[in-house]
Amino acid sequence: MSITFLTGATGFVGASVARLLIARGHTLRVLSRPHNDRRNLQGLDVEIVEGDLARPETYRDALKNCANLFHVAADYRIWVPDAAAMNHINVDGTRALMLAALDAGVQHIVYTSSVATLGLHKDGTPSSEDTPVSFADMVGTYKQSKFLAEEEVSRLIAHHKLPAVIVNPSTPIGPRDIKPTPTGRIIVDAVKGRMPAYVDTGLNIAHVEDVAMGHVLAFERGKIGERYILGGDNLALSDILAEIANIAGRPAPTIKLPRAAIYPVAFAMEIAARASLFFGPGWEPMVTIDALRMSKKKMYFTSAKAERELGYKPRPAREAILDAIAWFRAEGYC
Repeated sequence: MSITFLTGATGFVGASVARLLIARGHTLRVLSRPHNDRRNLQGLDVEIVEGDLARPETYRDALKNCANLFHVAADYRIWVPDAAAMNHINVDGTRALMLAALDAGVQHIVYTSSVATLGLHKDGTPSSEDTPVSFADMVGTYKQSKFLAEEEVSRLIAHHKLPAVIVNPSTPIGPRDIKPTPTGRIIVDAVKGRMPAYVDTGLNIAHVEDVAMGHVLAFERGKIGERYILGGDNLALSDILAEIANIAGRPAPTIKLPRAAIYPVAFAMEIAARASLFFGPGWEPMVTIDALRMSKKKMYFTSAKAERELGYKPRPAREAILDAIAWFRAEGYC
């Protein structure tokens, strides 16, 4: 019996990947830290291995008889008070897991990167897998860590024959965003009427279940060493908020804020957030300097390669927004 090893199954994208893999007949062994919120695993027929990406000795033995690996887990935060901790998980943890998979003889790997590692066009036209990019283009610790992690995977593919396919999800939304993600928080706040204004930026919105299907298609049809953008519709933030407002029965925000006016607020929020760490786990600022820097460019992408080579078929963004709001409401977030 072949076993598929999955990281990130307790998280947002990983939970949808787990459900699809089970539906396709995979026997799943999932990695979870001992104190993780495991609501997304409820009702799933999986074997749980308690371990940590930061400690390879906790999962190395569990990989030994696995034929497949999906590495979906990552530390995903826009505001990061400790860059070394994020790099330890996203970069060092990815490298260690891939080396352990090589040692264990794993035959097929899907590595979840991000569109954060890709280049962006100044004119807002959608970027592809081949859009030029360098580390200097990476804004903030999260993007930098994912860029370096993808470089590690690519290096292992080229020089150590790592049997990996890379997928680059855009901005997934939908059910089971238990944390929630930064985008999920925007949806919750907008439904509550806490987003009265916006900045001029844009995102590529994809249903989380379509992104999960893209992972499975990459496993079944993807080429080793290739990467595939898993996205959906490109939308201005103002249009996303208007759609949320329409579904929630609220007036859409009409105030477009200049970034220059928000930087002092972001700076003050980050100072307050750092101060909060002295009194407990702390809290994340609603707006950050890195987020404002990222918003200068429209983060638009094309999934044409995945559609052409994998058969990837994303649904309209409105359906993703509807499903996300329905789930957040049902779970009491808003």
